[in-house]
Amino acid sequence: MKKFKKLLALSLGTTLLVSSLAGCASKPAESQASTDTKTEAPANTASSETKKFVLIVKSTGNPYNEKEAEGFKAAIEEAGAGEVILKAPAEPTAEAQIQMIEEAIAQKVTVIALAGNDPDALQPVLTKAMNAGIKVLSLDSSVNAASRMVHVNQADPERIGRVQVQAISEMIGGKGQIAILSATSQAANQNLWIEWMKKELEDPKYADIELVKVAYGDDLRDKSTSETEALLKAYPDLRGIISPTTVGMAAAGKVLTDKGLVDKVVLTGLGLPSEMAEYITNGVCPWMYLWNPIDVGYLGGYAAMALADGTITGAQGNKFTAGRLGEKEIITAGDGTEIMLGDPFKFEPANIEEWKSVY
Repeated sequence: MKKFKKLLALSLGTTLLVSSLAGCASKPAESQASTDTKTEAPANTASSETKKFVLIVKSTGNPYNEKEAEGFKAAIEEAGAGEVILKAPAEPTAEAQIQMIEEAIAQKVTVIALAGNDPDALQPVLTKAMNAGIKVLSLDSSVNAASRMVHVNQADPERIGRVQVQAISEMIGGKGQIAILSATSQAANQNLWIEWMKKELEDPKYADIELVKVAYGDDLRDKSTSETEALLKAYPDLRGIISPTTVGMAAAGKVLTDKGLVDKVVLTGLGLPSEMAEYITNGVCPWMYLWNPIDVGYLGGYAAMALADGTITGAQGNKFTAGRLGEKEIITAGDGTEIMLGDPFKFEPANIEEWKSVY
């Protein structure tokens, strides 16, 4: 925990450096309802051509995505590597991201980094980008291996999935109905975590737990709220909800609190401490997990720079230094390669006060 706290404390400095991002995130671009923020760091390279680093997140109004963007921007500026372009579609769809990728290709950017809204639908346009000489990586939510050079993963998917089932089981005493409130049905990271949740539930020790439904709030606050309310109506004996998305966690926490369901329906998953402190304190969410989204973006920024300057190609065994995160090595993951940030961290009543002001 001391090591984790040290990393988060360092991230505070990063957050302060880029505190203007939140204001930019609410401004629509001229041609579309999305963010499009550009900043240029002093270049420390002899090249006369400024490198352009684009980050495309899932959607606007997503606090987790905003923190990722802060970290990405801070990494590029810290190294003085070039111009940072931050984009966020109004809706978390592949179609919206495809339009932004086409724009980036037309701008002849150096690197495109993105949190994919669909693992496969983006392949044609990302292949087009790579054929044009643009380096492509995914972070947080991956695209398929043919669509990228490397993926930045926040934590081991198996551990993320299994730990959430273990948590909800302990909270409900090993028996009862549970549901999952996910983001979009196409989100690669969400789907992989849910696969591991289901595998964990196959263990005989969970024989008295019934997974009644996987619902999708599309990482939209209003829809996540209505999906939570629908679960409660459809399953009056529901004992617990797992939400592996920060938007879903905050929405479900508010619904359960407003309906006075503390100690009747419990909540766990992946949440932002700043948004979930109230619900951890009031008992709706006994504990939850997450990593530092600032660090996810920060690692993505350093990976983007390493691809741009040829330090790495995305091949297994490639190594590079990711600023304050130290040396990272590319490993094999499925049919592609990835860079692992670290393990999920448990937030609970004993430590939530320490972290709620951090992120």
